[in-house]
Amino acid sequence: MGLSLIVNVLLGIPAVVPAFLLWYFASNWPLAELGWTRREPTENDGVLPWVLFAGPVITLFVMAWWLANWPLRHRTSLARGTYWLLSAAATALPTVTLTLVVIIEGNRP
Repeated sequence: MGLSLIVNVLLGIPAVVPAFLLWYFASNWPLAELGWTRREPTENDGVLPWVLFAGPVITLFVMAWWLANWPLRHRTSLARGTYWLLSAAATALPTVTLTLVVIIEGNRP
């Protein structure tokens, strides 16, 4: 699992971009419609640019992540579900860390 952990944490660094795109899209459309967030006032282009831009970015990242993890999955003794869960968590680690740093630094006087 050591090599898998390193690979997934390194993949998590560029994963910040697709994670941000997913959050920005969700916060401006479905979550704003539910009243959970406020829509960005300058966001008036609609959904099509997001589908044309974020769709390929997210698809390419997911494909790269899966292709990097598929051979590593067969080298480990972990159960399939456990491996994929730990890989996803390791990939999310840089995004979660960056989010926490921004929150903590943003709350300082």
